[in-house]
Amino acid sequence: MVANAVRWTVQDLEAMPDDGGWKRYEIIDGELIVTRAPHIFHQDAAGNLYFELVQWSRKSQLGKAFNTPGVIFSPNDGVIPDVVWVSNARLETDVDEAGHFTVAPELMIKILSVGKLNEQRDKEAKRKLYSLYGVQEYWVVDWRLKTIEVYRRNQAQLELVCTLLGNDSLTSPLLPDFAIAIDQVFR
Repeated sequence: MVANAVRWTVQDLEAMPDDGGWKRYEIIDGELIVTRAPHIFHQDAAGNLYFELVQWSRKSQLGKAFNTPGVIFSPNDGVIPDVVWVSNARLETDVDEAGHFTVAPELMIKILSVGKLNEQRDKEAKRKLYSLYGVQEYWVVDWRLKTIEVYRRNQAQLELVCTLLGNDSLTSPLLPDFAIAIDQVFR
């Protein structure tokens, strides 16, 4: 621990340079996290899940999917998940003037970034953060292993309920009648 370490806020992000999308800036518990633009297969998996959620949302009329939205939980916690799904009720009331979510979407999806530190942050720090702020479900997608870990809220914590592989089907109690084969996510 560094004495008098700088604690970043979401407001500090306004001063970050616009680099055309090559870097992603997030803050977790006052710590600035900078990652670079993701691998194309990372983006492909995110795009496939986003597409399926958009299709399902248009049919169900229960909510809406967004790719790479800003989610501001507090002045010291702001993230950019790969994909989210939010109910109509939250969408109507919990978006600020800049277009950022100010409460947790019900579903957050993270495609793992390359590197042990990135994976640890995505599976541990972000899962804890999302648990704290009320995310109902968290999908952690590994495009290299072609797996999806599904975490669901249980007694205020997101707990791993299953790890899905190629022939499995991804469903959710949040999304009635939604289903996608895991191998479709990685095609």
